[in-house]
Formats: sequence, structure tokens, C-alpha cells
Amino acid sequence: MSNGVATNGNGSQDQTHTPSQRYLSTRGEDSGLSFEDVVLKGLASDGGLYIPEEVPVVPESVWQSWKDLSFTDLAYNIISLYISPSEIPAEDLKDIINRSYATFRTPDVTPLVHLQSSIHLLELFHGPTFAFKDVALQFLGNLFEYFLVRKNQGKEGRDRYHLTVVGATSGDTGSAAIYGLRGKKDVSVFMLHPKGKVSPVQELQMTTVLDANVHNLAVTGNFDNCQDIVKALFADPEINSTHKLGAVNSINWARILAQTVYYFYSYFSLARQSESFSIGDNVRFVVPSGNFGDILAGYFAFRMGLPVDKLVIATNENDILDRFWKTGCYTKKPVSGSKAEGGVPEDGVKAHEDGVKETMSPAMDILVSSNFERLLWFFAYQFASSAGMDDEWNKKQAGQEVSSWLKDLKEKGGFGPVYKDVLESARRNFESERVSDQETLDTIKSLYQEVGYVLDPHTAVGVEAARRSVKRAGSDIPHISLSTAHPAKFSGAVTLALQDEADFDFAAKVLPQEFVGLDQKEKRVNDVANDWTAVRELVRKQVEEELTARDAGSA
Repeated sequence: MSNGVATNGNGSQDQTHTPSQRYLSTRGEDSGLSFEDVVLKGLASDGGLYIPEEVPVVPESVWQSWKDLSFTDLAYNIISLYISPSEIPAEDLKDIINRSYATFRTPDVTPLVHLQSSIHLLELFHGPTFAFKDVALQFLGNLFEYFLVRKNQGKEGRDRYHLTVVGATSGDTGSAAIYGLRGKKDVSVFMLHPKGKVSPVQELQMTTVLDANVHNLAVTGNFDNCQDIVKALFADPEINSTHKLGAVNSINWARILAQTVYYFYSYFSLARQSESFSIGDNVRFVVPSGNFGDILAGYFAFRMGLPVDKLVIATNENDILDRFWKTGCYTKKPVSGSKAEGGVPEDGVKAHEDGVKETMSPAMDILVSSNFERLLWFFAYQFASSAGMDDEWNKKQAGQEVSSWLKDLKEKGGFGPVYKDVLESARRNFESERVSDQETLDTIKSLYQEVGYVLDPHTAVGVEAARRSVKRAGSDIPHISLSTAHPAKFSGAVTLALQDEADFDFAAKVLPQEFVGLDQKEKRVNDVANDWTAVRELVRKQVEEELTARDAGSA
């Protein structure tokens, strides 16, 4: 355990950590871990995902007293519930949070705008890479730096703990991770992307970052090949004996935690903006969903006490989540050939994994949702609790149930139908909608015609789902729909939807100044074969070059 805190058993943690500051694996084998452990490990040793032993329930009088806080002060109040001050003292945590969000282009960080009728839009694209992932990855990058600085106190040269972050990306994760880690001391970041298959903007956002610790690798192959290479590296004893590998993908608990903040913040923003909405009233959140991390953060906010009427899952035609809520079965539905074709190539649709349907919203093109496992654990835990046994038994049963479900998913391609009580629990707090490509384009077009606002295709999936939800729930319940990316990042779909609008000019109305001339900047990228051993040797070589240059500079 790091920082002198015991793990795998209560021990000294009883005095230093609340239950919400200790972590366990969804599959039941790992428990009693600290926040630092789960951030640096990413994935549990049993293959599960980390969750807090308890979700802290915040008294109504307390969370309501947060209503006028700045985004960063609110973030501290929420995040500190999950991190023991014995790991990160209060002033240090405040500094990490302040530095993380100083990089955003608006002081609100995640501003709320009224769209139409009872639908409001939470703009999550004001960070460095114009995507919602910045909210989490700016924070995660600073956490990595903080932990490394502490580990390296008093150490010099090759005695220093050096983290080598390796990740695969089909687009936004790569640029957000790079911007979160660029220039950080004692960390190298290697992002693998499928050569020629990510969108031009996404590729340029990655490859024009020239910091010495940033390494872009263009792999001859598809996104599956990139992911397989990363998995092979993490499983390889040889490189793990010489390099400390780290992960930044959406399974990292710190990413979920950071995203929980903007659910509270948008709720308070709505109370400030709307005379008809008061603190304590219910709200619906509508979330474009792929890997399920974004909406999962909303579930944690709800469990903490935020008055959420329903969390509405909005999927595209890759609809495994929608099908689960409709049927109770969670089953892969791979497609191939002409049935898989769709979307706009220039928006990066060809970078996806094999078997998915190509769509206008490529960041949501998934076969399975990696973070859904965390929610399944809570459903299994609630079901186990009905047996009247003690909490230790309930948690053990939940881990066993999740392990069984995930084993069936891996070996049989799916599981279910789940128990009736489990499905009822899922439907109590969530609803789901499936939005087609044509409906996505129609929503971009109709909203532009009605209010002049330009949606990116992922956000359009959410807005269409919100419109349907309003018809069910009524206009008295406000809806906050999450906007996950700036429309300029997916220019193909936006242009396709709005090309017949007489007053539409992409360069004038959509393109940010930061994107102008991006293609003229110097780029640095290494082409590499679809061969994990070739990537391993390149990682070794470039880390060595980076450390040699560092040592020479400090001599």
C-alpha cells in the first residue's frame, strides 16, 4: 500500500479512511485499497473495476448549502468525500483541482444553457481538447503528477519512479489524455491510434503536441489491433519487469469521480437560472452513452442525494444498453459487411472496433460498455441484501454474481435475462432510448432551424432522447441533456445535416479559432507495425531516450 496505509483488510484504515475512501473490486477478490492504489492500478487484479466500499449519502442540508459554490469549490467538497486526507491533505487536493480546471475556457467550467422548453444543455466541451473527457483527464493527469512527486522525494536519476502510460484511442481519449499528461515530470505517455482512421482534427490534436514526454504511435490496423497491443503489453512480464505501466482509459475510478461534480453543478446552475425550479425539485439527466462512464457518474450523484427523477440513457444504433433495459438481456450483437457500414469517414468512423455498426456518433460505437460492470455490482448488491444476511455476505454475493455475468459475456457473448428484481431495480432509476443515424441528423437540423444552436452528433442523440423523455414525463420536469463534444470535432455529420441551410457557414458559426491552422503545425508521430513486440521495443527505446535527455539536462 502507498503512503503508509494498510490494504487488504481494515487495520489502520479504520482510523484514517471512511468506507467511501476504501475501495473494492466488482468481482470480489480485491478490497481495502486506497484511492492512490486504485488510481495507479486502474484495473483490479481479478479483472474487475474499483468502486468505493460505500457511496456517501450527503445530508440534504449539507448538499443544499453547496448551491452557490464555484465549480472548483464544489469539486473539492464532493471529491474529498472519496479521498482520505491522510492520502491527499485538503490544501493539496484543492490545488490539484484548481490547476485541473484553470485550463478551461470559461470560469463556469461546465456551463448550462437553456435549449428549448424544459430542455437544458450542459456544455462539457470547454476544456483543452473540446470534449467532455477533459473534465476527468485534466484531473487525472494532475493526480498522477502529485503521486509521482511524492514517490520521488529525495530520489535522483534512474532511482526515480517513472510511470509509462500506454493507451489505445479511436479519437477523443487520446487527445484528452495527452493534454492531461503533457509536460508532466516522471511520466511518459504513449497513445496508439489506427493509422489514417481517426478524424483529421483528432489526429492533429494528438500529433501536434510536441512535449518530450508525449509519444504518438500510428498502428497499421484498426482500433481492435491497438487495444490488443496495449493488453499484450500489460500482460507481458518482460516490459513489466523494467517499466511501470499505467492506464488512463475510462475504467479508471478517478475519471468517474471527477465527472460526478458536474451533475451537482448543473443542478445548482438550473436553480440559479430558472425561476420555476427550486433546490429540492427533481430533474432528469439525459446522457449520450457508449462505455457508460458518464451516466454512471450521474448514478453516483443520485446515490449521494441529488434529486434525480430518472437518468435517461441515449444510445445510437449500437444499442446493447437500450436492449438490456428493454429485455433484461445483455448480449453482443456484432454486425459485418454492408450492415456495419455507415457514418462519415472524416469523423473517424473507421477507427472503431470490429463488429460495431458505423454511425454518425462514432465515439459511442461499442459492442459492450466497459463501465456497465460497476452498475451491475450495485444491482447485484441490492438483490443480495434482500436475503437478510450481513453486509460482508452481500458484497461477496454481488462480486460472485458480477463475475458470473461477465464470464458468460466473455464465453457466450451475453447474459440474461437477469432476475426480475434486478431488472426492476435498473428501471427504477433509469430509462433508455435508441436513436438512429437519420434521427441524429434530423435533430441537428431541426434544432438549428428552431433555435440556431449547432449540436455535435453525440449531443444530438441525447437531445432526441430528451425530447422523447419530455413527452413521457411532462414538461414540468426539467431535463438536462449532456453535450459531450464541440460540433467542430465532427464536422462531417454537422455539415451533412446543415448543408442545405441557407445561412449556415461552418467556418463562421462552428469552427473554433484554436482549430484554425492546426494542419500547418509541426507534427510528431511514429508509424509502427501491428505487432505488439515492435511496439514494446519502440516504447523501451523512446522512454530510454527521454530519460537520457532528462539526465543530461540535470547534470
